[in-house]
Amino acid sequence: MTAMPLVLMYHSVDKYDSDPLHVTVSPDRFARQMRWLARRGLSGVSMLELTRARNTRGLVGLTFDDGYGDFLSEVVPVLRKYGFTATVFVVTGLIGEHNAWDSGSPRKRLMDAEGLRWAARQGMEIGSHSAGHYSLSGLRDDELHQEVAGSKATLEDLLGRQVNGFCYPYGHVNARELAAVREAGYSYACAIWKSELTGTYALPRTYVGERDGALRLHAKRARHRVRWGW
Repeated sequence: MTAMPLVLMYHSVDKYDSDPLHVTVSPDRFARQMRWLARRGLSGVSMLELTRARNTRGLVGLTFDDGYGDFLSEVVPVLRKYGFTATVFVVTGLIGEHNAWDSGSPRKRLMDAEGLRWAARQGMEIGSHSAGHYSLSGLRDDELHQEVAGSKATLEDLLGRQVNGFCYPYGHVNARELAAVREAGYSYACAIWKSELTGTYALPRTYVGERDGALRLHAKRARHRVRWGW
């Protein structure tokens, strides 16, 4: 990558009544956000495509944390309409279950194995979001290995293809966790915030939520260009 590209961070896209953690974007709002990108000549791409591109200008990374079932029904059809792709990061120990880590929040179903395979056939990248969605910085070394390397092996067995990307739960990453991800054989990893570790194995992302209409998206893009020269 010649410059730090813009990467948008989503979680769930669905209709909702309550969203205390602000992880859900309504389908109508999401469709308008993708239309906003397309009208500006920007292409939404998976993280694998973005990190392999010689020139990232005009490319925007699209990421979806946790692997919610609505990725299949609400996200993929919109992405395909514009010829976009995206990366969905999956909690491998909860495939087909629900977001048990979000205490006090509405239960959301997670994609099952067949849903993940279907998403991959549509051109979407499947990455790991760990095995159990724990903060990695609080784990023993053997537990960290299972969360990072074990989840990679699980996904590769399920998909029958190499898994290249990792996403740190809660964005928590220190030098130990970054080294574990690199040693497990991933080619990149996504964080959330800029830090002294920022780079291929701790890529910062820009949160996108329900309130992000055209003006706010423009401001976030402009801020990224000033900060990173993209």
